Amino acid sequence: MKLNTILILAAVTLLPLASTADRLVIMHTNDTHSQLDPNDKNEGGILRRKVLVDSIRNAEANTLLIDCGDAVQGTLYFTLFNGEAERVIMNNLGYDIQILGNHEFDNGLEELAREWSQVGAEKLTSNYDLRGTALAGIFKPYTIRTFGDRKIGFIAINLDPKGMIADANAKGVHYLDGIEAANALAWYLKNVEHTDMVIALSHVGYDTENPPTPSDLDIARNSKDIDIIIGGHSHTTVDPSSPDALAWKVANAIGDTVIVAQTGSRGVNLGKITVDLPTLKTEYSLIPVDKRLDDRIDPEAAALLSKYRTAVDSLKREKIGKSAQEFPAGSQILLNWVADVMHRMGGELVAVPVDLAIVNKGGIRRGMPAGHITKETIMTMLPFDNKLVVMEISGKDLAEACEVMKRRGGDGISEGFDINAIDPMHTYTIVTIDYLATGGDYMEPLTRGKVIARSKARLDETMIEYIKRTNGKPIKYTDNAPRM
Repeated sequence: MKLNTILILAAVTLLPLASTADRLVIMHTNDTHSQLDPNDKNEGGILRRKVLVDSIRNAEANTLLIDCGDAVQGTLYFTLFNGEAERVIMNNLGYDIQILGNHEFDNGLEELAREWSQVGAEKLTSNYDLRGTALAGIFKPYTIRTFGDRKIGFIAINLDPKGMIADANAKGVHYLDGIEAANALAWYLKNVEHTDMVIALSHVGYDTENPPTPSDLDIARNSKDIDIIIGGHSHTTVDPSSPDALAWKVANAIGDTVIVAQTGSRGVNLGKITVDLPTLKTEYSLIPVDKRLDDRIDPEAAALLSKYRTAVDSLKREKIGKSAQEFPAGSQILLNWVADVMHRMGGELVAVPVDLAIVNKGGIRRGMPAGHITKETIMTMLPFDNKLVVMEISGKDLAEACEVMKRRGGDGISEGFDINAIDPMHTYTIVTIDYLATGGDYMEPLTRGKVIARSKARLDETMIEYIKRTNGKPIKYTDNAPRM
């Protein structure tokens, strides 16, 4: 071998390899909604997620694992264990930072405080004033993490509880304007703490209209000092690799670029944001969480989950009826069917005719497959602690409620009622759920009605009773026409 060739090879050998210390990899989730097991399509699953998280941690010098809220509510794990199962397994994954979603409040402040006092991650909220509540002292407004010679600040922006969280479950929580809080803290972190980047974690929605809560796009466009927004709430899949990708690079108030990220929901994706620390250039992608990871499941994590799965599986095996057809998640036929069942069962609570039933699409969290119907199916389809109420309400207020539903694309109303022929001077008798009757999901017009009857059973229990009355006869339902 020639001498100059040997010298070149020696020099190449001494050159440093591209160091993982020169980058930060941020893994993130949002709106996993207690989907600890894979979903009906065999997607997601927290044990598979752990495989990815551990793999990236083993390969990278600098990593963070972040959750942007609504880690709970939606499967029997939450119904049966009130958030304990999710907290235990997420602690096992080693989340570094977690923020609140609206569903974290579903069991009230005392239960939320009890659970989150045991959360191992750093807990942030930048625009909730929690003084005087059970959550006081548990959360910080921001945190700063250092990687090499780079300082990165993190803030957390939450939605306005009013109209989204039941008043009793967020009593004493004072909401601060999301854009103002984000800009003030980002300015402070950049100009006083001298951070090199500011990352806003949010649970407000990518571009949804939830006044007065601003969306991620609103925050990005009105910011000057925020570099990345990692969001949740709207279940939006922001995938840069998709041919019809939503905007994930957004110009801020001074023309700089803000990265806006969100993984969808139910844990079917793991978000991955890679920051090149010398240049602060950012790459963003989604990693599918699927069955290809099954041969690397961590036995310790699997053993932790199995302690909770036994009770869940027992309800999956308890059959209560049959369906001759599929009621797909989010479909009009599912909305209409639930509204019609509510109309019938709610009508049994009073001695007067009921004009219509109203149900919000957000209250129905999964579809119903054809074939055997189990308790687990209905309990996860209608997972909230909602009860039927019968109300008297003026036509004027009812019409306003219908306008709220129309603006968000329509909810479910029972058959045989023409919302376009409402008499504003007439008093109507309606069936709905207590969450909507108290103004939840922005249904403030319903708060002006008068409740005349209330079910003692939860809505899922009422639906189970209805299905049992079929005595095994398969449910057939053909009306799938829009009614809004």
